[in-house]
Amino acid sequence: MAAAGAPSGGAGRSKVAPSVDFDHSCSDSVEYLTLNFGPFETVHRWRRLPPCDEFVGARRSKHTVVAYRDAIYVFGGDNGKTMLNDLLRFDVKDCSWCRAFTTGTPPAPRYHHSAVVYGSSMFVFGGYTGDIYSNSNLKNKNDLFEYKFATGQWTEWKTEGRLPVARSAHGATVYSDKLWIFAGYDGNARLNDMWTIGLQDRELTCWEEIEQSGEIPPSCCNFPVAVCKDKMFVFSGQSGAKITNNLFQFEFKEKIWTRIPTEHLLRGSPPPPQRRYGHTMVAFDRHLYVFGGAADNTLPNELHCYDVDSQTWEVIQPSPDSELPSGRLFHAAAVISDAMYIFGGTVDNNIRSGEMYRFQFSCYPKCTLHEDYGRLWENRQFSDLEFVLGEKEERVRGHTAIVTARCKWLKKKIMQARERLKQKSKQDIEDEGHAVCQKDGIGGNVKLCRLQPLLEVPIREAEAQPFEVLMQFLYTDKIKYPRKGHVQDVLLIMDVYKLALNFKLSRLEQLCLQYIEASVDLQNVLIVCENANKLQLDQLKEHCLNFVVKESHFNQVIMMKEFEHLSSSLIVEIVRRKQQPPVRMHSDQPLDIGTSLIQDMKAYLEGAGIEFCDIILLLDGHPRPAHKAILAARSSYFEAMFRSFMPEDGQVNISIGEMVPSKQAFESMLRYIYYGEVNMPPEDSLYLFAAPYYYGFSNNRLQAYCKQNLEMNVTVENVLQILEAADKTQALDMKRHCLHIIVHQFTKVSKLPNLRSLSQPLLLDIIESLANHISDKQCAELGSDI
Repeated sequence: MAAAGAPSGGAGRSKVAPSVDFDHSCSDSVEYLTLNFGPFETVHRWRRLPPCDEFVGARRSKHTVVAYRDAIYVFGGDNGKTMLNDLLRFDVKDCSWCRAFTTGTPPAPRYHHSAVVYGSSMFVFGGYTGDIYSNSNLKNKNDLFEYKFATGQWTEWKTEGRLPVARSAHGATVYSDKLWIFAGYDGNARLNDMWTIGLQDRELTCWEEIEQSGEIPPSCCNFPVAVCKDKMFVFSGQSGAKITNNLFQFEFKEKIWTRIPTEHLLRGSPPPPQRRYGHTMVAFDRHLYVFGGAADNTLPNELHCYDVDSQTWEVIQPSPDSELPSGRLFHAAAVISDAMYIFGGTVDNNIRSGEMYRFQFSCYPKCTLHEDYGRLWENRQFSDLEFVLGEKEERVRGHTAIVTARCKWLKKKIMQARERLKQKSKQDIEDEGHAVCQKDGIGGNVKLCRLQPLLEVPIREAEAQPFEVLMQFLYTDKIKYPRKGHVQDVLLIMDVYKLALNFKLSRLEQLCLQYIEASVDLQNVLIVCENANKLQLDQLKEHCLNFVVKESHFNQVIMMKEFEHLSSSLIVEIVRRKQQPPVRMHSDQPLDIGTSLIQDMKAYLEGAGIEFCDIILLLDGHPRPAHKAILAARSSYFEAMFRSFMPEDGQVNISIGEMVPSKQAFESMLRYIYYGEVNMPPEDSLYLFAAPYYYGFSNNRLQAYCKQNLEMNVTVENVLQILEAADKTQALDMKRHCLHIIVHQFTKVSKLPNLRSLSQPLLLDIIESLANHISDKQCAELGSDI
């Protein structure tokens, strides 16, 4: 869906929208729309910039780059024959190369070192030095140098106390006024220790080894690190037999490592990048971008993006006009403003590169759809139904709109409960104060009837704890995974898995299955297998049996105490499977991963939810049925209205300030509210530019898209519609822009059928603009023709 990234109306036309911030101190702030009409850089566009000339600096790899103000600085590396210690400067505005001014004694020539920027200085640590041509004096270093950008001065920092072991191919970053060093290679072995040193005062500082805890990454080298949202991330790298494509995050304050799980990634959705080394990773906004490296003897050139908030990966599709860099390793990358710059590296046939590439990020605010619905589930505000669960009759509240949109099985149960309620006295129904919307059997008209505040829906097949996990999934498309490997938590997800099968929720079924399979280990496999057998979860039982009979597992498992207590039928199955493993059948059937929250809410808005409407939105007197819970989840305006002064007749007039949007723009706004859609005709964007502020959406994502849509998509074909919208919304700079296009393209515009339907004042505006545009010479020529 386009809600997750740039608009999908042609990658080449999606441009970077300047940041749009709300000014809540000024109630009139949304009345003013300032547009910037080109030139803009295409979102997700790769551009090849001038390469570094040999007379400035050699082609290289294993170097470092850092960004300072409007320049990229390149230090060290090797050119295939010798190590380097020159410092190059690339001006990103002029796209020009030069040697940076330096004074003092620079670090010795080296590669696989690290470089970071702190304040107005660059700090270079460690690396591998010596003469690679003669293979002499080769050694790792643990020295620390500072380069001051303002003066060009190189200075070596000498500190008292313990030092990190000399190393190369390590990771380094700056956080909280300190340089942090992690892992690397010391010449004999890979490391996974961590050191830090304060950068504020050279005279008072010293190195300190950090005591790490949690899921510490394996010892590794040739990996990147990046800091995003106060956490340091490490992805893949060379770690011997343990090499993986795991992503780890480090909490600076608690000094705890966590492996980022991938069990929540559905089969069929973009997986993490292949394991690799010699790649780069940079942080921008809430994303990490991984490029290049050597991945199982290949040099891929896809750009992978990790969303820190949603914990999902995607492969970025470059714009059609991109100049793609070839695959490479041991290159370097840095970020300036909203773009990533990649320089050098080793390309095919072990050739060093002097190329510079620029990649344009997209910087739209994130989609908050899942978070907004998640908050609705957590606070249970505006709940209109109550599930009565199992023999204990435990009660869990929910919202008809979300549940019926996501689960057909539960929808049927809710409709049965409503039907039972209808059988009761009509008078009893009308005494209650809750309204729902139903479809009239004749003509499909919408009418309001009265029902009791909470509809009781008995579900005998479910217990409260697993049902609540299932409900969380319905609202957010994900589940909060418990502690991996803990038996009770695995058993809980197995109960959720059973419910997902019964309720025919394919997406949740896959999520549970992936989590459980990833959690099965020697300590819990027999318990999980026994429970799978009891719950008749055949696919999961099959996984456990195959795990048990593995050559490396079997002897350990059968010696466990739990094995003695297995049911005799399971023991027989295990023994027979060990003696004669079944032939594995490979299915060509595509995996059914079900529908997503976005897909379900789209269908709900487009008609699937009509019988569950409980509010009428009036646009210029025309009714549009809707759902209170959805509106309240996505808009603080509706949330406050429904909480404090819900209209007696269940009808709400729609406007944006004093302006009533067009019907088309209103439908675009509903698509955004229900399922996060941001694609719309440009004229709708004028109406909706102020909507995020007026309706209190969670962020200004819609506003940023509206602004970008207007700046980039005004054409001869739609200019008259946008002119009308600009006139109605008093967007004067957009109106002037439209008139400018009309005047300069009047031969084409004059043939548009919409021209005849314009209002008289707008036609006069066009005539006036044409008159102002015509030169005196043209006037004379016109006069001579009369």
